[in-house]
Amino acid sequence: MIREAIAKAVLGKGLGEAEMEAVMGRVIDGKVQTSQVGALLTALRMKGESVDEITGAARALNARLYRFQLNNHLLNLDRDDINFEEETILEVSDTGVNGTQIFNVSAATTFVVAGSGRRIARYGNRLSSRFLGTADVLERLGINLDISSSDVERCIEEVGIGLLFSPMQHGPMHSVARIRTEMGIRTIFNLISPLANPANATRHMLGVYAAHLTETIARVIRRLEGEAALVIYGEETYDELSLCGPTKISQLRDGDIRTFDIEPEAFGFMRVDPEALKGGSINENAAIVTAILNGDKGPRRDMVLLNAGAALWAAGETDSLETGIECAADIVDAGRAKQKLEDLIAFTNQCAAYDRDASVFQYGSGMEAASL
Repeated sequence: MIREAIAKAVLGKGLGEAEMEAVMGRVIDGKVQTSQVGALLTALRMKGESVDEITGAARALNARLYRFQLNNHLLNLDRDDINFEEETILEVSDTGVNGTQIFNVSAATTFVVAGSGRRIARYGNRLSSRFLGTADVLERLGINLDISSSDVERCIEEVGIGLLFSPMQHGPMHSVARIRTEMGIRTIFNLISPLANPANATRHMLGVYAAHLTETIARVIRRLEGEAALVIYGEETYDELSLCGPTKISQLRDGDIRTFDIEPEAFGFMRVDPEALKGGSINENAAIVTAILNGDKGPRRDMVLLNAGAALWAAGETDSLETGIECAADIVDAGRAKQKLEDLIAFTNQCAAYDRDASVFQYGSGMEAASL
């Protein structure tokens, strides 16, 4: 199976969705030689991953995730049959290692969106790299990320935020962790990781690392029965909406996909040089997030308001990006985003000590699992 898949990809031929799901299932389960995994990932990247291939690979990964029991299946009903404002969980996710030098915009965005009352499920890998990861900054802010899945589930219910950042050696992706690091290039795993959905979220705001991928990923989300999504690529900031130049957005809504560009000036923001958004050490990035939540003004706050506004729009909290930005500003100025951070710190630090390295993790239908 894997040899046939490699041969197809090398010749530039696409794999069907079911075929890719079967192949990726074996890869994730550790039933394929690492040399074959590397060959497949490289061949797919060189020819360009198709909607069928990304969808099939995402299905394979989702089938191996621990699932939270949050009654979120209500989102599958007609909107008239649910309290939409309370039941939607918005998934805000990273594409993997961030290749830019800006501060951790997504960390601050999480608390702003949660301050609206919208529940958020965030997840990702925790790995060593020359870039500072979101998990490092969240921990420096005082959040305890080493809590059990059952505690994360309670955290979503009680605080409104669930953070699932797992070491690469845990969860269904552990079998490919080493080769991903050794290869040092973005692969299909960077595309399917944000699509993994342990909280069964149906609304998404996802960033991608290349402009041509926005519509592709929007089409994948539609295949995966996503209800709504914004898939973004920002100039100089890649997987964030940008103040440095235009941002390309592919929006999924009511089954239709439209792609358009936005400029920061159209929303009252000044265009800035990337230097104005630069981060620093873990301590510096944590301090930047804290300052923004405390009400500091400037380009970094504007960057968070732009991205949080888009997330609120994606969640259905507002009817436009403009009103989303206004709502985000009100949340920060009223102290609701800062309060969410404080609530999350308090909740996670009262959870029982949980040593992931000493625990036996199972995934799929197992008892305890990391998200990725």
